[in-house]
Amino acid sequence: MTTLEVESTLREAGRRRRPIVKVGSVVGMIVLIIGVIFAFGPLLWTLSTSLRTPAEAFTNPPQWIPTDWDFGNYVAVFNEIPIGQFFLNSVIVTVLIVAGQTVTCTLSGYAFAMVSFPAKNTIFGVFLATMMVPLQTIIIPVFIIVRMFGLSDSLSALIIPALGSAFGTFLMRQYFMQMPRELGEAARIDGATQFGVFWHVYARMASPAIATLAILNFSGFWAEFYRPLIFLNSQSNFTLPLGLVGLQGNLGTGSISVVLAGVILAMIPSVLLFIFAQRYFIEGVTAGSFR
Repeated sequence: MTTLEVESTLREAGRRRRPIVKVGSVVGMIVLIIGVIFAFGPLLWTLSTSLRTPAEAFTNPPQWIPTDWDFGNYVAVFNEIPIGQFFLNSVIVTVLIVAGQTVTCTLSGYAFAMVSFPAKNTIFGVFLATMMVPLQTIIIPVFIIVRMFGLSDSLSALIIPALGSAFGTFLMRQYFMQMPRELGEAARIDGATQFGVFWHVYARMASPAIATLAILNFSGFWAEFYRPLIFLNSQSNFTLPLGLVGLQGNLGTGSISVVLAGVILAMIPSVLLFIFAQRYFIEGVTAGSFR
């Protein structure tokens, strides 16, 4: 075989090895791009409007890039409302709820997955059914109970009723059920107690699921508006989402640019948490997908 024939053969083999672009892959990529646009479009628009002057916020046709950059909107947020106090209240409420649910949901999820007791499946089914009950249907009984205990218009009214979660228990139970029971049996043979097995064996293995639960809870309760609106009256106890309403002014006469600047400031903790903890979040979400 001559040199030219060898080169021709190699070129032909290279052409055959080239990946074929499938129509399904192209369509999937287009769908993902459209999804990204719909997901990030409102966020980018919020950021853009927070840097506009009040007059430019309602220009028609709208423009994505501000003509006159106005960083004074962020200064106005601190001048118009006590955002530092609202931020502190949100940190206290969110951190305590996240810590409480992490403990209660991890323990209850382990119990429903690994511990045998009478009517376990029935109790779990009833417990899981509470996820189908909307918060709006039980907010009045919860409010009455909170007032009976003298907790109304306090941060405790937000923290204590939220220390348990059916969803969190379900998430942790499903994660624990994937773990081998042989590890717990080996630990019991070595003399470990039930709690020792949980703490030294299974809880350490469940760190991705615990991180996922913590991230989801932080994002949800950090942005919670409905319960603070019902339970809190004093401005000194307002959480950040409820306190930002004050930026709207009387009858909504406030600057929309200042309002959206406050929204951007309120989003920063959740965004930073996801950026630094996304690895644990992805591990927890995808756990059990491949067996």
